[in-house]
Amino acid sequence: MAQQTSSTVILAGGSGALGTHLAHDLLSRGHHPIILTRRVDPSSPFEQVVWDGRTQGDWVDVVTADRPTAVVNLAGKLVDCRPTTANIAALRDSRVDATRALVVASRMRRTPISHWLQSSTTAIWSDAGEQWCTEATPVPEPGLPQMTGVAQPWEAAVDGANTEHLTVLRTSIVLDADAPAMRRLAGLTSAGLGGRIGDGRQWFSWIHVDDWLAIARMALGVDGPTMLPDGVLVAAAPNPVRNAELMAQLRKVLHRPPAPPTPGVLLKLGAVALRTDPALGLTGRRARSDVLADAGFEFRFPDLDAALADLVGS
Repeated sequence: MAQQTSSTVILAGGSGALGTHLAHDLLSRGHHPIILTRRVDPSSPFEQVVWDGRTQGDWVDVVTADRPTAVVNLAGKLVDCRPTTANIAALRDSRVDATRALVVASRMRRTPISHWLQSSTTAIWSDAGEQWCTEATPVPEPGLPQMTGVAQPWEAAVDGANTEHLTVLRTSIVLDADAPAMRRLAGLTSAGLGGRIGDGRQWFSWIHVDDWLAIARMALGVDGPTMLPDGVLVAAAPNPVRNAELMAQLRKVLHRPPAPPTPGVLLKLGAVALRTDPALGLTGRRARSDVLADAGFEFRFPDLDAALADLVGS
């Protein structure tokens, strides 16, 4: 799938923040994004096809059409929820069911999908402490159920996909000015609540949305011949920071004074009220990609201060 050839790219879960960014990016480069969605948005500029993320239906026709086709699978329930047994099952099933449905549809094609970008997360390593997490790092057993317990079966569900190239993209926290997580973090910091969380030593791996898009294009082969090997790929900037440094950098770009820390006990109590998972703030991964380094990929934003300044500095 060369850059000059217009291709169809099917984005499952493409109505979310990352999917919308990628769809616009692909459209601007002459490709045809098709969004698989549970609910059609009349204001969207993209072709949209309704699916339920579980069963076969009319949507299969866009997958099986006899044309050059790539798949990007971003489908899955948002992780910002309490880690109850029911919620963890919903997180896992929403990802596994959607992936399996796509795999079944791909096997109905006469020719393989050209490139398949399968979303995953660096949270597959749960709380990794001080170790570096790269493409070669083993997955912990058993790991946290809401992290490893969701990501591992999500990745396994893509087995058997009818595709020439498969990239399993373990993405770190994507820094995007439009994302709810970034708006919440910036809002709390602006309100004077931008202190470290817990002891502040937990690692924060991140990636600027522009770099994530460049990696996605590379994995999809739309920037030229594919230069990445198939398999697991870590989408994380090469310079992760600890939580204390993250909050200090946010205060700096938002021109806020030092703020008191948020003790872990207080965060856990607040998480109950906000119906979120305290592990999202108290755990971390120190991740980087050896595969991207070997491929000569150059990050536009390798350092956090420049990334934050670009996104929220003004």
